[in-house]
Amino acid sequence: DELSSSDSGSECGKYWVEWFTCSEGNEYFCDVDEEYILDRFNLTNLQTEVHYYRDAMDLITDQVNERPMSNEVREQVELSAKHLYGLIHARYIITMRGLAKMLDKYKRGDFGKCPRVFCNNNPLLPVGLTDVPNQKMVKLYCSRCEDIYNPKSRRHSMIDGAYFGTSFPHMLFQTYPTLKPAQTEQRYVPRIFGFKLHATAELHRWQDEQRELQKKRLGIASNGSGSTN
Repeated sequence: DELSSSDSGSECGKYWVEWFTCSEGNEYFCDVDEEYILDRFNLTNLQTEVHYYRDAMDLITDQVNERPMSNEVREQVELSAKHLYGLIHARYIITMRGLAKMLDKYKRGDFGKCPRVFCNNNPLLPVGLTDVPNQKMVKLYCSRCEDIYNPKSRRHSMIDGAYFGTSFPHMLFQTYPTLKPAQTEQRYVPRIFGFKLHATAELHRWQDEQRELQKKRLGIASNGSGSTN
């Protein structure tokens, strides 16, 4: 796998989007169609959320920017381009074309498998806990146990969850309902010496109740015998 990833990495870089999606740590992202990026309707309100928006857009779309800029500004533009692409990505992956691309990655297991034993390696999907950027990092959603998990890799755990949004996994299974697995009914049951813990606890409560009743009976009996004397 490491060899194949390094080989694919050497082929990246012809276009910015290809370079970005091939870069280590960006495996969760799909490539957004250029037509989608160039459609201003799809970019509504993003201008106010991204610094150096115009320069970042030029970088993403491989437009030659002849405006001179310092190294510091260039670094900021590169960061803005990544942020802008992430925000566009969140919108794109809930379109039919975007869902189809993410479905391919899901089928390949690009997002990993559920760590829960009874989910039997069910593939995961990235999800955000909020649609607001810079708030929460991305999580991984399991459609079998319907719970979320932290990514195993540190580089993936640093991805902004808003780049995938809160709706994506659920939109995917609404669009492709036959792919949603049946929920597992298997649950781990803790036991001590073969006895279920909740059964043991009930037994202890019953024993305590019986003990208290016995004390009351003995108390009444002793009081009764005392009064007779």
